[in-house]
This record gives sequence, structure tokens and C-alpha cells, in this order.
Amino acid sequence: MMTNEENQPEVFDVDRIRQLIELMKEHELSEIDLKQVDRRIRLKRGGDEPTMVGYPAAMPAMAPVAQPGPAAAPAAAADSAPADDPNATFITSPMVGSFYARPKPDADVFVKVGDVVQPDTIVCIVEAMKTFNELPAGVSGKIVEVLCKDEDPVDVNKPLFKVVPA
Repeated sequence: MMTNEENQPEVFDVDRIRQLIELMKEHELSEIDLKQVDRRIRLKRGGDEPTMVGYPAAMPAMAPVAQPGPAAAPAAAADSAPADDPNATFITSPMVGSFYARPKPDADVFVKVGDVVQPDTIVCIVEAMKTFNELPAGVSGKIVEVLCKDEDPVDVNKPLFKVVPA
């Protein structure tokens, strides 16, 4: 681990930042804000994009990627509820990343239109910064529409699936 002139651990060392991220996950922290001399770093999880303060202005912030309109979803089975059901709810992305409908390129999709899900059913993966995050449904119900295609970029709170609650 790098050290500064005063022989103190360098808070901006990549390994140290990784440790901080693991601590955030382990203790379900939403933000860490650290300052060392005249440099500062703030790590945030959840609704806001990660923010890092104290780095040179030449490092551009990640700009949101333009989102194409949702692709036409396959027609639902005749016994499924209509996609325009007023009781429908959405499973949304908790972070910025890439949407993956299957665990591996050659595997079947996690869920498809007509599948019934429970709150702990894994519905997709959202990859963020080379970390593959499995996303549980969080609701019980029937998938009536898949709103993203494999490898689509997603933003925080982007609807991924439309679900009619059970």
C-alpha cells in the first residue's frame, strides 16, 4: 500500500479504495467521505452516481448514455394479464451499468414474459464497474413485459421489467 511523506497509509491507493467499497457492502453503508491533507474522496452507493472530489479536472465524469426506446417485448401468453394492467409495478435498476438477462452468454434467461417471480427470484444481472450484481425481483407477481435487451446500458431507476403483482 502506498504511503505519504508522513508515513501514513495513502487513502487514495486503489487497494485501499477497494477495501472501503467492501466495507460499504458489508455494513450496508450508502456513503463514505474521507479527507487527507488537501485531497478528498467521497464514495456513494445507491441513487446517485459515485462522486470523487479532489482529482484533476481532466478526469471526465461518466456521462449518461442515451437510451433507445424499449424493444417490443414478446407477446404474453393468452393466460397472462394484459401489459397495461393498472396494478402493474416495475422492477427497476438500482445502479448505472449494463443489463444482462442471462447468467452466461450460452445460458437461458433468468425470467421471461409469463414467469411468476417471488421477491428473492433473481431476474437479471446489472454489471457496474466489472462487478456483476444479481438483481432480485423484490416483488411477487407475473412478468408481463421485459423492457431491456441483453447488454443494454441502464441508469438508476430505469424500469427493467413490468410485473403484475400476485
